[in-house]
Amino acid sequence: MRLSDFWERLTEVVGPAYTTSWGRDMVLPEIGLTVEQAIEAGVETAVIWRAVCECAEVPPNLR
Repeated sequence: MRLSDFWERLTEVVGPAYTTSWGRDMVLPEIGLTVEQAIEAGVETAVIWRAVCECAEVPPNLR
């Protein structure tokens, strides 16, 4: 998954007002990092997205 696609999906799930803060502040339990930390650490965006889906209970149609 391209990074731009990841951010678009996250915006769709949490809304444009929360995308930046959610990516910066929310620690994803499955990987123990925030979205930004995971990206900086080189974690694949697909792995990060799956962790977001679990944490935010993303509906199946948006996964």
